[in-house]
Amino acid sequence: MQYIRLRDLTVSALGLGCMGMSHIYTGHKQADKESIRTIHRALELGVTHFDSAELYGPFKNEVLLGTALKGRRDQVVVTSKFGLVSHVGNAGPLDSSAANIRAAVEGSLTRLDTDYIDLYYQHRVDKSVPIEDVIGTLKELVTEGKIRHIGLSEAGPDTIRRANAVHPITALQSEYSLWTRDGDDGTLDLLKELGIGFVPYSPLGRGLLTGKIRSLDQLDKDDWRLSNPRFMDGALEKNLLVLEEVEAVAKEAGATLSQVALAWLLSKGDDWSPIPGTIRISHLEEDLLAVDVKLTPEHIAALDNVTQPVGEHHTAAQMKLFDRENTIKDQRGD
Repeated sequence: MQYIRLRDLTVSALGLGCMGMSHIYTGHKQADKESIRTIHRALELGVTHFDSAELYGPFKNEVLLGTALKGRRDQVVVTSKFGLVSHVGNAGPLDSSAANIRAAVEGSLTRLDTDYIDLYYQHRVDKSVPIEDVIGTLKELVTEGKIRHIGLSEAGPDTIRRANAVHPITALQSEYSLWTRDGDDGTLDLLKELGIGFVPYSPLGRGLLTGKIRSLDQLDKDDWRLSNPRFMDGALEKNLLVLEEVEAVAKEAGATLSQVALAWLLSKGDDWSPIPGTIRISHLEEDLLAVDVKLTPEHIAALDNVTQPVGEHHTAAQMKLFDRENTIKDQRGD
């Protein structure tokens, strides 16, 4: 494993997104002991960056992660998120009020069985609460020792700049992959300017970029992806054809699709830590070998220019929670 810095926080170059072990994807109902085995294998292979959120389950994923890391807490960076669950009676989908943040962090600390959270993200920007007030509350939690670093998720440039003026932001977490390039709207340039690290989630396109999903029949009936535009209305079949461009690069590089997709991300910055998720040890081991894949400049150029998939990466309703201008856009560029 290799290690990088998100601002001044050292993490493994590849982390482990734990959401799918407890939430919305096929396999999330597997016995916790199997997921714990996967987390333990990640530790053996040098992973130190583990990503969770109170929303995942809800709540179950933090309990799972806390259980898996028992006795190993000082070896890892634990992240979690707040703001998409209200503990103070807010009826809306977002709640970043000071009272809710404080209730959320106490719950997460208990479930994770820890005294502090290394990196605590606002899960989505709540425009009803000025970001300066949100970061002010999180700054207090840093002073109190309950969290050590502050992060944002799916925040846009203006919010990031304003937040960073109140307290240094350690990392932005947003969806980014060969097939999702929202950050190219200037957000990634701003992160570089401000010294903020980047944590791409869904770096394997929710499984599409692995090449292992060939039919919707492989997904459980309650799998969230069945409502995702890239899997619906014949889009999956079309996207499998688009994937052939990545397959060609993978063949030349002597690597798997997953490894090439992750290696491409790692080539983009020395302060990027993608967090692929999996419930299977075999997939974990495959993914982590991406740190050893050597992509040539020609490979990177080809991947930079791969045809974008059919369908948005979220529904229109979900995209409304993203803090960006022009979030509903044609990924194909036409």
